[in-house]
Amino acid sequence: MRIHPLRLAMVMALWCAAAAAAPRTLEGTVTYRERMALPPSAVLEVKLLDVSRADAAARTIAQTSVAPAGQVPIRYRLQFDDAEIVPGGRYALQARIMVEGQPWFATTTHHAVLAGGVDEAAIMVERVRTDPGASPAETPAGRWLAEDIRGGGVIDGLQTVLEIADDGTVTGSGGCNRMAGKATLSGNRITFGNAAATLMACVPAAMDQERKFFDALKDVRTWRVDPLRRKLTLLDGGGQPIIVLAKM
Repeated sequence: MRIHPLRLAMVMALWCAAAAAAPRTLEGTVTYRERMALPPSAVLEVKLLDVSRADAAARTIAQTSVAPAGQVPIRYRLQFDDAEIVPGGRYALQARIMVEGQPWFATTTHHAVLAGGVDEAAIMVERVRTDPGASPAETPAGRWLAEDIRGGGVIDGLQTVLEIADDGTVTGSGGCNRMAGKATLSGNRITFGNAAATLMACVPAAMDQERKFFDALKDVRTWRVDPLRRKLTLLDGGGQPIIVLAKM
């Protein structure tokens, strides 16, 4: 069967147009350096921007929103029309994490893609400071009540309290005896020095919880704060939670 040349040309033109407009996909992850959890209401937004013109605002080619399942790194998948990409153009990825309409994290540097090489789609976002004069939410300083010690929970009605000052001074109670000591803080790293404690005797269960608390403090190496749930997690050198505390 012969195909008319004009019809063949039309078919080829349509095929070429469809091929030129074929969708493409960028996949990657978004992460941040802070040891803090995201609340359930967090939303990740990722955009592909055309930044070719220095004298004009960036044009959005494609965007996607992701509700994080768990914590960072957060995976994203961004589909765009290949016909939007012009040889010689300049393109970049932009990401931000929003919580109840407020930006918590955002890209702060140019993240170029589609430049002819391998696209680096792993995006690092930075903490957004909406109030430079306020104390950051992600700090272990404050008064905390132990909710779990090494996965074994705590005794109801027995308060094991840890108070950390901005200068690292530590006070509190193991549940029976008062304690005082010093913590060394550097970024997200924290270690507790030997603490002095009173020598009161209490019921065996209280003494057992206090001993476990003091022993666990010796193994702490890093901290993580969930500002929305108002929780402080102290972790060992392997990144495993060993003490979970709630803000008092």
